[in-house]
Amino acid sequence: QVQLEESGGGLVQAGGSLRLSCVFSGRAFSGYTMGWFRQAPGKEREFVGHIRRNGGGTYYVDSVKGRFTISRDNAKNTVYLQMNSLKLEDTAVYYCAVGSRSSTLPTRKYEYDYWGQGTQVTVSS
Repeated sequence: QVQLEESGGGLVQAGGSLRLSCVFSGRAFSGYTMGWFRQAPGKEREFVGHIRRNGGGTYYVDSVKGRFTISRDNAKNTVYLQMNSLKLEDTAVYYCAVGSRSSTLPTRKYEYDYWGQGTQVTVSS
């Protein structure tokens, strides 16, 4: 049974930084693409970025490109989301997710099979 546990959320001022962590258990972590999504109040859950299983290549949506960095430590079964230069509009619940083995470059919610419980990130002015 795959389990994901996120941590690292909190309250930060605009322009600040946070690092989210997501610990994966239950399968061979290195074999999965890992994604991050977020959901702001009243909005749909949106894709933020992913780090691929082979070689660890990354992809980000334009709104976070240059500010957010996804990395993984396969020895620790952990994926990270480093968020810098945070903006008010980054306020959301952030979720990590496990990409389906059948999806090469997963960016849609349906391409992810397992989800964490989410961690709240609040950016204040």
